[in-house]
Amino acid sequence: MDNANGTKITDIKINIDNLYKEEAFTDLTFATIRRLTPVKIDGSIDESREAIFTGMTQLMSPNGPIPVQCLIEGAKNISEAATKLPAAIEKSVQAMIAEAQEMERKESSRIVVP
Repeated sequence: MDNANGTKITDIKINIDNLYKEEAFTDLTFATIRRLTPVKIDGSIDESREAIFTGMTQLMSPNGPIPVQCLIEGAKNISEAATKLPAAIEKSVQAMIAEAQEMERKESSRIVVP
């Protein structure tokens, strides 16, 4: 299937200078931490770039679980990532709430013309 400019939707180009190996760590109850380790095209660790840590959890709502993902900034290892995860989740939840409130505000300010 081609799009408007003639390229195929499946024409995916991988950025070989931005590859990461993904590892997941979980406590089997509340949280999962992912460590994304930068690698070179041959799979060896790219020492010139820092690992990235992300966190995932679910919050319960009246409509069921809500997945929350976040970047854990400044973590250098799993221990630091685990320590910083609650604050990172809180930051993401607050951003989600602010975004929902903004969407609600915009929706309520729309002029409805019959």
